[in-house]
Amino acid sequence: MSEENGNDSKVLEKLVQEIVREQRAKRRWSIFFKCAFIVLIIIFFLMIKSIGSSGDKSVPDKPHTAMIEVKGTISPTTTSSAKNLVKAIGKAFDEPQAKGIILKMNSPGGSPVQSGMVYDEIMRQKKLHPDKPVYAVVEDICASGSYYIAAAADRIYVDKASLVGSIGVLIDGFGVNRLMDKVGIERRLLTAGKYKGFLDTFSPQSPEQVAYAKKMLGKIHEQFITAVKEGRGKRLKNDSRLFTGLVFVGEEAVTLGLADGFGTIRSVAEDEIKAKEVVNYTIKENFGDRILKKFGTAVGYGAVKAGLDKESFHLE
Repeated sequence: MSEENGNDSKVLEKLVQEIVREQRAKRRWSIFFKCAFIVLIIIFFLMIKSIGSSGDKSVPDKPHTAMIEVKGTISPTTTSSAKNLVKAIGKAFDEPQAKGIILKMNSPGGSPVQSGMVYDEIMRQKKLHPDKPVYAVVEDICASGSYYIAAAADRIYVDKASLVGSIGVLIDGFGVNRLMDKVGIERRLLTAGKYKGFLDTFSPQSPEQVAYAKKMLGKIHEQFITAVKEGRGKRLKNDSRLFTGLVFVGEEAVTLGLADGFGTIRSVAEDEIKAKEVVNYTIKENFGDRILKKFGTAVGYGAVKAGLDKESFHLE
């Protein structure tokens, strides 16, 4: 009986070893196929990125007006990011055949940091190229961070009905702590640092935090005002409404000194710069970049769903 038990044990042991070897082989193949899939995905996206990315279009070897579009929200992830605008501005200033630059403005604003970076670059380039004029031409709207950038131009032209101004800064968000109290939800927030939960959406606001936020906004507002005064100089009228965050129609913007007159891309290119041909220097995303950005957005959304991204503070 003991011999039979020994044989059974050996058979069982061999069976277990065979199962283990089979499982290990399956895991190895599973890892191999997963790695191969990841490699294929990377190759696929690299191929997509290369589509239409042959580089910037060549500029004509004759006098022309360089145009750069500032449109939509100004932020690090949009076409009107400091990275894209600074690159386009540098190229336009460095091009000998570009006799002047037009900033085509159609933006409600956005990040004060991104806007400030673009403003500073324009002012820097103007010192390096004092003979190359910069004009801002406003279409529908040039407000907040967009006007921050436009203030660096030598002149600003608008339409009578354009919306101009909004020289102010804000922090926006929602407070849902009272709603949570009503439905019986408890907020559990652990922090290291007294103000790490600063302006948390789910916690009550304290007077101390509100005071600090307003102080911070005031400093950024002063930076904005200083830039506008530097760019516009004595053309600004002594009006108490200028820096209150109000938006003005183009006609009143001219009266207040926020703009210099009425004009279009064509009229400014022909009458001011004296270079009728307009060449678009705007850095635009190619098809591959758009696909990659959408893919990145999807991954980021997954991170939020997983609780990996808990950002609740937004400054615009």
